Amino acid sequence: MSDRRPLPLVPTIIVALAVLAMIALGMWQLERRHEKEAMLALAAANPARAAVAFPVLPPVPPEILFRPSSVHCLRVVGWQTEAGRAADGSTGYRHIAQCATGAEGPGVLVALGVGQRPDVKPQWNGGQIAGWISEEPDHRSLLSRLDRRVSPLRPMLIARAAPAGLKPVAPPNVADVPNNHLAYAVQWFFFAAVAVAIYLLALRRRARPPADPS
Repeated sequence: MSDRRPLPLVPTIIVALAVLAMIALGMWQLERRHEKEAMLALAAANPARAAVAFPVLPPVPPEILFRPSSVHCLRVVGWQTEAGRAADGSTGYRHIAQCATGAEGPGVLVALGVGQRPDVKPQWNGGQIAGWISEEPDHRSLLSRLDRRVSPLRPMLIARAAPAGLKPVAPPNVADVPNNHLAYAVQWFFFAAVAVAIYLLALRRRARPPADPS
């Protein structure tokens, strides 16, 4: 008579569903990788194309990403700083103006220039400014990006020229846009493999006969 224990039904179902979900997420990331590659190929030629109207709401359509554009900043309502690179190749702090464009509406973000100190307030109060269409810095976590309810990245203008005291921001380049979907896919497949390995070890320990107390 065999003393092999049957597989625990509920834990096995839970682990199987979790593994299938992780594999599905990995496959989804592979699909996203191909979509991102197509988007980057389209955006690579956009800086040299004709200017277009600045998008009012997110997301930024791939066909106008990095296209020349301009906005009118009615007034600056706030500033934020991010690590950035100037057009001359030097690094520093990128100063991003939060602009109002009217009495109501979403406003607009303008990457105005790069400085050496994060606490310096640029001497710029708004006005008409030209540059290239980009997106705001992405600080979303990997898990938050899986939630379709999360708001897409807002449009941001990379200014072509900078006010006194700042260097112009480096023009947009597809090389600066991360395409991490393959790495994310590998992570999900790795998590699935680890989950299977841990569960198999747990089953193996469960199948061992109890130690003889004598």
